[in-house]
Amino acid sequence: MSYLPDRVLAGERSADPLDDQFPSGSKDSPRDVPVWKAEPGRYRLVAARACPWAHRSIIVRTLLGLEDVISWGAPGPVHDARSWTFDLDEGGRDPVLGIERLQEAYFAREADYPRGITVPAIVEVESGQVVTNDFPQITHDLSFEWREHQRPDAPDLWPADVREEMEAVMKRVFTEVNNGVYRCGFAGSQEAYDDAYERLFAALDWLEDRLADRRYLMGDAITEADVRLFTTLVRFDAVYHGHFKCNRNKITEMPHLWGYARDLFQTPGFADEVDFEQIKQHYYVVHTDINPTQIVPAGPDESGWLTPHGRG
Repeated sequence: MSYLPDRVLAGERSADPLDDQFPSGSKDSPRDVPVWKAEPGRYRLVAARACPWAHRSIIVRTLLGLEDVISWGAPGPVHDARSWTFDLDEGGRDPVLGIERLQEAYFAREADYPRGITVPAIVEVESGQVVTNDFPQITHDLSFEWREHQRPDAPDLWPADVREEMEAVMKRVFTEVNNGVYRCGFAGSQEAYDDAYERLFAALDWLEDRLADRRYLMGDAITEADVRLFTTLVRFDAVYHGHFKCNRNKITEMPHLWGYARDLFQTPGFADEVDFEQIKQHYYVVHTDINPTQIVPAGPDESGWLTPHGRG
């Protein structure tokens, strides 16, 4: 959880009037950081559909209509100890950056970069350098700093009137759900697993209750909080239930969460960016300590995602 904290801003300071009150980055967003200018065509978002943290940025980019403003490079679903690779592209190279491994863009920024080569990453096309890989800050700044270039009917993913409550909801979702499934999957002892399991399902029960009388987490409109929860829910039955031993029940067995997840999935910008095969390949192939055979399961049946959700 240590990232390059640089920011891409429309001006010298953040366009978010609540930026100092509610820091949005992975380490409470240090403010004394290098600033890069938000300019169409200057940057490339490198983000794998397989990775839940990167998946957020792909969905937000699509929801806001920034496809022609910030290009997208898509690594394949698996990686080795060195880096994510562009094996989905012809010749195994990103067609814009011309690199085989995302590691090359990190090394262009800092020779022998010592931390994790993570996605999502914003890369400056001309220099080939990673600008930032601070994943929660990236989606925040896509919303606030690129508003001049968003489509006219783009959603307000950070509504000011519910901001304080939304920040609290996102913190609990991140700690107990987004990270909670990983605490279960990588627990090093029975005691650690049992604690993680109880915390995860306590949070899912809280969400089930919260969604009983509202369409989305914050009410009648989609917000960043929904994007952040969705990327875990869409992976839950296919990966986390079995692979990470999060098996008290499936999301399909929680009526409000399942209806909510389908509602989002069927909203333009969500299902378009979901690839279940890549998701399964990523977890079942990369995590050899959990799945040494690297066998990728055939199921579950994905057709249920397109059934009526009854929430609109």
